[in-house]
Amino acid sequence: MSPILIGIIFIIILFILMASGMNVGIAMAVSAFAGLIYIMGFPQALAIIGAQPYRTAAAYTMSVIPLFVLMGNFSFYAGVSEDLYSTTYKLFGHLPGGLAMATTVGCAGFAATCGSSVATAVTMGSIAIPEMKKYEYAPTLATGCLAAGGTLGILIPPSIGFIIYSMLTNESIGKLFIAGVLPGILLTFLFVLTIYVIVRRDPTLGPPGPRFTLKEKLASFKGIWSALSLFILVIGGLYGGIFTPTEAGGIGAFGAFLLMIFRGKLNRGSLINVLVDTGKVTAMCFIILLGANIFGYFMAVTRIPNALADLTVSLPLPPVLIVVFILIIYLALGSVMDSIAMIVLTVPIFYPVVIELGFDAFWFGVMMVIVMEMALITPPVGMNVFAIAGVAPDISLYTVFKGIMPFLVAMLICVTILFVIPQVATFLPGLM
Repeated sequence: MSPILIGIIFIIILFILMASGMNVGIAMAVSAFAGLIYIMGFPQALAIIGAQPYRTAAAYTMSVIPLFVLMGNFSFYAGVSEDLYSTTYKLFGHLPGGLAMATTVGCAGFAATCGSSVATAVTMGSIAIPEMKKYEYAPTLATGCLAAGGTLGILIPPSIGFIIYSMLTNESIGKLFIAGVLPGILLTFLFVLTIYVIVRRDPTLGPPGPRFTLKEKLASFKGIWSALSLFILVIGGLYGGIFTPTEAGGIGAFGAFLLMIFRGKLNRGSLINVLVDTGKVTAMCFIILLGANIFGYFMAVTRIPNALADLTVSLPLPPVLIVVFILIIYLALGSVMDSIAMIVLTVPIFYPVVIELGFDAFWFGVMMVIVMEMALITPPVGMNVFAIAGVAPDISLYTVFKGIMPFLVAMLICVTILFVIPQVATFLPGLM
């Protein structure tokens, strides 16, 4: 058999292993190891599987993952999410649909210190859902804005998705982070506009909350100065070239640690929880990345990415249509697969194709992340939908899925804007 046919067979085996419930990273490593044995023989395959994981795990750049995860956990246990919601609640809560708008903006703010979509959705959901129930918000709007707002966690930097994309493509992490800023702001605005349109058509979906005085609104900003300072420090330092992404992760984690101390939230129990949660997320990411590294080596041996790139470029189709087709594949895969697993499985295949077609690597990274965000709230899996259902067990999954439909339209509009005006994603990185 040709190497390409062998590669296709073991890709099928990979999906069978994942469908059986095996961990994605382990499934990639096992299928790649078996394929390498078939192509190269057992001794060489054993040498590769013994050396590749060490090279990946020992790389200095890999330390950026636990550092940014640690920063997010310190911020969470410091109570940053509660302060962000309190401020946006006082600013927007008196408007029709204002609590939903406040929740969306709060999600965007927390995403700037977290980097995880599910964590953003769960954290903000536990705070916002009781308030929206109190003011008789429709369950569809309450849960829909949370599930959609949570997706901002992997677009607004720091983002674990961008970090892994960078490691797989050797693109600058700092530039990827910066590339996500303007699209993140744009998508947040489109979500708020969606809420405005929904409530304008049916005011009963989001009755206005209480009004706050100007003094109370200004006083509420005291709670968010720390989170805002932390975000400016990390992203501003990266943008200005003051420190590297790994250094930014360390500085951000230390800043969030000081935040816990100053707020009186640091104790033995909270510190243990921070370290354990960070260890769990880091271990999950590393296992997937190690498996992806071995599988990527196997893909290189079979030359499937090169063949696919050559075939795609030779198709009698406009390059834009080819990219649209790739994004549709991401949307389909994301409805049944975890976003990190999807990145490590597909980027080594699609990235060379997109670059060969002449598209910008940072633009594609942003587009890929937004489409994966859509997949997080798309049936049948929709990880964020299940997360919100866990926070509000009295609300059915059908209600949550119904609530996210208008926000999916907003995300499609965002993707269209980025297709028409790619500078939204490429402008800031181009200035670095």
